[in-house]
Amino acid sequence: MSAVPDEPPSETTPLIPSSSLSDDAKYERFSFRRKQTILATVSCCRLLTFFTSSSFTPTIPQIARDLNTTGSIINLSVGVFVFTAAVGSLFWARYSGYYGRQPIYVASLPIYCLGSIGVAACRNVPELLIFRALQAFGSCAFQSIGAGTIADIFKLEERGRAMGVYNCLALIGPSIAPFIGGLVAERASWRAMQAGIGFVGLVALVLVIIFLPETMHPGTRGIDKAEAEFIKNGKSRKILVLLNPFRALALMRSPVLFLSTMAATATLITDHVVLLPLAYTIGERYGVGNQALVGALFLPSGVGNMIGTTISGWLSDNSIKKWRALRHGEWLPEDRLRATWHGALFLVPLSTLGMGLAIHFIDGSPGIWINMLLLLTHGIGITMVLGPCATYNVDIMYNRSAEVVAANYAIRNGLVSTVILGVLPAIETIGVLWTNGIAAILGWIGFGLIVVCIRYGARMRAWSSIQHTDGSR
Repeated sequence: MSAVPDEPPSETTPLIPSSSLSDDAKYERFSFRRKQTILATVSCCRLLTFFTSSSFTPTIPQIARDLNTTGSIINLSVGVFVFTAAVGSLFWARYSGYYGRQPIYVASLPIYCLGSIGVAACRNVPELLIFRALQAFGSCAFQSIGAGTIADIFKLEERGRAMGVYNCLALIGPSIAPFIGGLVAERASWRAMQAGIGFVGLVALVLVIIFLPETMHPGTRGIDKAEAEFIKNGKSRKILVLLNPFRALALMRSPVLFLSTMAATATLITDHVVLLPLAYTIGERYGVGNQALVGALFLPSGVGNMIGTTISGWLSDNSIKKWRALRHGEWLPEDRLRATWHGALFLVPLSTLGMGLAIHFIDGSPGIWINMLLLLTHGIGITMVLGPCATYNVDIMYNRSAEVVAANYAIRNGLVSTVILGVLPAIETIGVLWTNGIAAILGWIGFGLIVVCIRYGARMRAWSSIQHTDGSR
């Protein structure tokens, strides 16, 4: 292993101990304009993850025909993508704590580009699965580390709104990707779509190199601490280190982290139950066979995501401010979760159940329009749950923000990836009504877990062996 060369302090190689900076100074290292540039860059790059997964779904029937297999078999690649992204987020988050955020972004994007080109050129199902896994591994860094980047540069009172913008910009992907993916597949080929997003990955890499500095607080990276140890004791410094990427999962020993993650998971399952089989539910039920039109069916959900993310960011920040004022300045992190109530109790489960009823009982154009309205409602509701839950996790584990988001993402998407495999078989066996009904019940269970967190969160943080941001244990 070669030694790390001596470098002067800079924004990208901070050597000033974080403890020597005041709380305000930690967040004032970047100007308002620079923060907005960083936020926009990270959000646009995170869009790749959502765009990649969402543009693939409406093309499943065409891919199945092209590779001489069935939709259920091609659906395996969706589960592989989600599972690999879950594990990959742990890997990237762990190493971002040592090397910093920016080097991880630069390392992950070329892998994403290679995976995308491989998917476009695949000749059979095994090749498709391998390159989809590579594609997922390269794209998932922004899912976990992006939230950590936002926590690096925005204060508590600004973080919810910044996370809202981050999610809103990123969710442009689910809004337009299915339509674009379906349109390209209809006019050219699903392979052209995959090659195209590989090229976009190269553009994103250039943007990251130009516009994205290192954002971790000075002196907090592992490599900074190794540098300080070298200066103090003359110990050797190593460029390459072996780290355990699964260490972040130990954070789930915290009851509040575990319960809020399970609540988000239950909500996310409803999203996959509703969206994944659209080509086989609404598409077949109402005779929508054109790939572009199948992709257009996803638009209301994506628009709802964008609306809901904007609302949830504002609601979660105002919930913190309102309840802090009522307690005469005392901060309870669980107050942020109060912003999830409308989405978790009403919008998500009722729209999921309503779609099952509409598809089963309502024919013709009225059925299509009712389902589009319910997809919009569901899209709003799901982000009103996921957004505050994610920001809450960052709030209570600020010092390990990237790791906690990665652990949340890994647990959540690991469970979802197994559910994905059973969605189409469940619809074929028990029908869309019962499948959606079971998903709606899971949504209400998620709401119950959020209520437990709000009511008993302070006590559970005190019981936990995990150290939380507010000092509770």
